[in-house]
Amino acid sequence: MGIASQFAARIREGRLDRALSVVYPDTYREERPRLADLAGELARRFGGDPIHLFSAPGRTELGGNHTDHNAGRVLAASVSLDTVAAVSAREDDLVEIVSEGYEELVRVDLGILGPDEREHGRPEALIRGVAAYLRAAGYVAGGFNAVVTSRVGSGSGLSSSAAFEVLIAEIFSVLYNGGRLTTLELALAGRHAENRFFGKPSGLMDQIACASGGVVAIDFRNEDEPQVERIPVRFQDHGYQLFAVDSGEDHADLTDDYAEIVTEMAAVARPLGAERLREVDYEEFRRRIPELRTAAGDRAVLRAFHFFQENERVLRQSRMLTDGDLDGFLAEVGESGRSSWRFLQNCYSPGTPRRQGIAVALALSEEFIERPDRFPHPPRVEGATRVHGGGFAGTIQTYVPIARAGAYREAMAAVLGPSAVTELTVRETGVCRLCHSGTHSGTD
Repeated sequence: MGIASQFAARIREGRLDRALSVVYPDTYREERPRLADLAGELARRFGGDPIHLFSAPGRTELGGNHTDHNAGRVLAASVSLDTVAAVSAREDDLVEIVSEGYEELVRVDLGILGPDEREHGRPEALIRGVAAYLRAAGYVAGGFNAVVTSRVGSGSGLSSSAAFEVLIAEIFSVLYNGGRLTTLELALAGRHAENRFFGKPSGLMDQIACASGGVVAIDFRNEDEPQVERIPVRFQDHGYQLFAVDSGEDHADLTDDYAEIVTEMAAVARPLGAERLREVDYEEFRRRIPELRTAAGDRAVLRAFHFFQENERVLRQSRMLTDGDLDGFLAEVGESGRSSWRFLQNCYSPGTPRRQGIAVALALSEEFIERPDRFPHPPRVEGATRVHGGGFAGTIQTYVPIARAGAYREAMAAVLGPSAVTELTVRETGVCRLCHSGTHSGTD
């Protein structure tokens, strides 16, 4: 029996459960077949030894909608849905990756590390961009083979791109740098790849959440050295289930809508002597609204209102979670959602007013939360819902009592389809190497 077959057999037989249970404390038995199959597929496709298994979680945004790009505060969490890779090192500068469900081989020559517009939006850009960042920072980035499978669906709103980026960075870190890269360095490498090579103007929240694990409060006042605070919380312990609901609207062509939020916030900040709204004094902003309306437009002013309120809201939410005040936290979640509707205006694209999947999903969720009376007055709220992530299309986020989780899933699936509703659980471990073919029974 070859090394790869022995490794896969050890996984299937539960002999590496101690290592797997660190990342999958409740589901390590269910993960055995997926991980064993991945190791076997790597050996079949590429050969090579040792075989390493890596995992990177997706992330969910809990607070701070469109605040990170203006040096604001955010609240985020990694989730149990992950991207997993079986990897073996090479002796040259080539990276070759096979992804489950895709026949095309991803192949990157690390001898060429400049951005290539032809790779915009493709995984090659992310691999090349991460390698370029690491080499510029004095680290080694060498070749490897990998087989990848993911439960963080593209377009799911759970940041599949950030999970992939920090996964690639962690592979380089472990294979060639003794695992020395810090969480922040992994995240910065991912953002560099996404901004400069992939062609997406994202902030740093997604990468930090995927790299860190758990619930994290992040303050981006110093964007390249953000303050990150872990907050221990399990929503199930408070009687709530967290959901992501896919509205069914594709957000692939909405880059201009996202970019306009950044542009308009900057258009408010600059007349006030700043590049980002975090640097602006709120009282001065209020005094000068008449001239800002003329200079930047009403929507820009409203988006600035959202930023200032949302930035303070994240601070309150973090304190509430730390204190165990989930009722207060959920009330703030609802206020965040209403601010996105009224001020940020990212619940649908103004260019496609007939397509408002996010708004439909929010309306259905709000009605469900306010039952048992369909139109109670005043509302008897059990849970909260809000737009999630970039907005305009994509997903919403909803908290409902565990006792009503099944009913919520059925209600949303009846309109949006059964695959639209995903239960989310916070994962405490960020990107990591799960184990390798030399692992015995302990943790890696």
